[in-house]
Amino acid sequence: MQTDLAAGGGSRITTALLTVSTVLVGLMAGLFFAFDVSVMPGLARGDDQTYVTAMRNINAVIDGNGLFGTVFVVALLAAVASAAAELRGGRRGVAAWAGAAAVLYLAVLVVTFTVNIPLNNELAAAGDAARTAGFPIVDRFEGTWVAANIVRTLCCTAALVALVRALVLYGRATAR
Repeated sequence: MQTDLAAGGGSRITTALLTVSTVLVGLMAGLFFAFDVSVMPGLARGDDQTYVTAMRNINAVIDGNGLFGTVFVVALLAAVASAAAELRGGRRGVAAWAGAAAVLYLAVLVVTFTVNIPLNNELAAAGDAARTAGFPIVDRFEGTWVAANIVRTLCCTAALVALVRALVLYGRATAR
């Protein structure tokens, strides 16, 4: 393992972990933001049947997509690993920012697993999409799911900012 990239003692592994986490969290923030500003408002303009059918299809594609699952989980693992590596390396500032990013991204996972996924499952089990028009599940799903997604977007974006700050501090520390 290469441990000295510069006089500051940065490692290629830490560089890779911080970079990977930053990119993956950025991808997730972008996905959540796209739902906030285009997908959900666009679906809300249609009828309930179209809304339910589209959300079921989107959820099925996401659930069956290994790349999505990998990005979703590895973003957290890389942030945690980089925070731990930086703490061991004595760069507490970098570790604190990477750790903050990990906590913020963990909040994204908690919201996803406690709000969004149960709602997705409830919508999937609601029966024939043609019969869901006017059902309370559609209004409840839409309002709660959208609000939870906004929380995910904000937490994920804050995690991205924290990771960028960690990268900046890491670059300064290893350039000395």
